[in-house]
Amino acid sequence: MSEIPVVLFAYARPAHLARTLESLRENRVPLLLAYADGAKGSADAAAVAETRALLRGIDWCEVRLTERTENLGLGRNVLEGVSEVAARHEAFLVCEDDLVCVPGAYAWLCAALAHYADEARVMSVTGWTHPRVVPGDVGASPYFDARAECWLWGTWARSWRGMQEQTAREKMALAAQRGIAPEAYGADLPAMARVETRKNIWAVRWLYHHLVHGGLCLRPPWSMVEHLGVDAAATHAGAATEWSNPPLRAAPSIPADWPTVREHPDCRGLWRAANLPQSWLERSIRRAARLFAHSHS
Repeated sequence: MSEIPVVLFAYARPAHLARTLESLRENRVPLLLAYADGAKGSADAAAVAETRALLRGIDWCEVRLTERTENLGLGRNVLEGVSEVAARHEAFLVCEDDLVCVPGAYAWLCAALAHYADEARVMSVTGWTHPRVVPGDVGASPYFDARAECWLWGTWARSWRGMQEQTAREKMALAAQRGIAPEAYGADLPAMARVETRKNIWAVRWLYHHLVHGGLCLRPPWSMVEHLGVDAAATHAGAATEWSNPPLRAAPSIPADWPTVREHPDCRGLWRAANLPQSWLERSIRRAARLFAHSHS
């Protein structure tokens, strides 16, 4: 497999982006495909300009920078940007400007992409997980989950194919035809699907895309990435606390024997317990804002 790029989406948070870039530099990422969203107006123009200056100033890897001439918002920026990348690269990783990862995360994820490249049911890999949804018996081994992820994730062009053909609500209905209830992996998912277009979010479509195709996401035994929303400077700092991880540990070792392609039987129940139906409205709004919209929508 050829050199795997990191697709980076940025907007108007230069302080957060600086920390993200430092973690990618420590991971020796060789190629960045950066998409810098445009300003909404005069209020964010200076921050957008500072963000773009940071990206133009990178001298530790090759950078191919796309500067949007208008503000697309996170959802459109990601959907259009990843689709462009998938047309040119067979595999890639995706990161946003408010994530930091530990050294070794890039190598681990690239090794996973190489190992499962020809396994059609494996649709993505991720560097993020959380104690609330990690099965109790995984130890130091990665595991498979049918609920995909949007925090430092990787995929192949084959998996992204068809992502823009239906909305999240349409994919939710297709998954239901396969016998997968809309809330099977958490009551937050159907709630987010209902506001996908209005909120200009994208990742709930990716999650249902996996469920439509019976796809699996490989997760590490512990998280290699954290969202900067857990710090006081972030827009959604209070909401993010619920899903903040313990202090990040060193990246797990790259397995000599990768796990067999099958979902861990505990995953579905853990996601349902973490996003209970009786509180779906409050949880879904908070989680949608925190995980997918950030401050870009």
